[in-house]
Amino acid sequence: MGKCHIRNHIRKLRFTHDEMTQQQLAEKTGVTRQTIMAIENGKYSPSLELAFSIARVFTTPLEEVFSYHAEDDSI
Repeated sequence: MGKCHIRNHIRKLRFTHDEMTQQQLAEKTGVTRQTIMAIENGKYSPSLELAFSIARVFTTPLEEVFSYHAEDDSI
């Protein structure tokens, strides 16, 4: 099994939702600003619960917030 990467569009979504700050998103999802920053930068993969919570804040399907990419495309 190859290495996998979870990518996200959180920064773009924050901008298109009244330029929401990382702090505002953190407060809405019950995490710290540092957690949101780490997720945006691809340094941390959120739990499934947090991923759904972030998608719910933006009223956007989960697949439009996060995408999964494997180095081995046979998956």
